[in-house]
Amino acid sequence: MAHPDFNSRIQQAENALERLASRIPGFQGYRQKEHRRDADKMLRLTVARRVDEQWRRLTEIQRQLAAAGEFGFLDDLEAVAIRLRTFSDQVRTASYGYAGLFDAVKVQDAELAKLYAYDTTLLELTDKVKEGVDKLEAAVGSNDFPKAMNDLLALARQAVETFNRREETITGS
Repeated sequence: MAHPDFNSRIQQAENALERLASRIPGFQGYRQKEHRRDADKMLRLTVARRVDEQWRRLTEIQRQLAAAGEFGFLDDLEAVAIRLRTFSDQVRTASYGYAGLFDAVKVQDAELAKLYAYDTTLLELTDKVKEGVDKLEAAVGSNDFPKAMNDLLALARQAVETFNRREETITGS
């Protein structure tokens, strides 16, 4: 699935005053950095919204199982839902490249570009989460349900772990 390029969208939406101001020495670099930060924020919000959609689908599957009296998988499904919610919350509230004057880590253009590229991999991960929820939904009531659930649980763990390595993109550690 093709994913939106928020960086290009923001640069195209720049108004005439911003283009004029970009002729001021030093301002162009500042604006480009701001564009990268804005693009990364938009990208992360898109990731969070897409994960939230899948989380809502999971809660519906939980309701279906409870209504059918199939309580055996509810705890496991709740574990998946909690991990997806954690991932969504982490992505939504993550830093997007602002570094204050006295911060230990100064975020430069190259690091912002790496951060945006890394966050793009998070968007790709949402496609896999959707596929996992699709498989789980299709497996409700069948013998394939436990495997689909375990696969989705592993994917939810991977999402959280992938996000937790995000800071390494900036710090290089």
